[in-house]
Amino acid sequence: MQPSDKIILLVEDNPDDEILTLRALKKCNILNEVVVARDGVEALDYLFGTGGYAGRDLGVQPQVVLLDLKLPKIDGLEVLRRIREDERTKLLPVVILTTSNEDNDITAGYELRTNSYIRKPVEFDQFIEAVRQLGMYWLLLNEPPPSIRP
Repeated sequence: MQPSDKIILLVEDNPDDEILTLRALKKCNILNEVVVARDGVEALDYLFGTGGYAGRDLGVQPQVVLLDLKLPKIDGLEVLRRIREDERTKLLPVVILTTSNEDNDITAGYELRTNSYIRKPVEFDQFIEAVRQLGMYWLLLNEPPPSIRP
């Protein structure tokens, strides 16, 4: 399997942050397919093959989910809770990527078994470096559990 075969699910409702994240991935030569969900419902529909993603091959899951917390319809913590409750996705690597540095969000994220909590840096250069490190770790170095390997 090539790194480019590994899908990234980006769950982000802010169009500027979406563009920034996609630019940072490209600048870091992370050429993986990125599926963008713009709210919590769309993210869950993608992961579980419902709604607009009905009939999607659920044997193909993302290598990593980059999850914002402040989302419309269903917030990021609820998305994470549902991911962890479902047998098909409970081991899926989820990285919270958010501007929130509130202690209760950080605590709740880890209580729901996020794999990592990263606060988005405000400066683009810092953000590029954070994305580069995310890509290196989650797409190249991390060995996913056999149940979610592509």
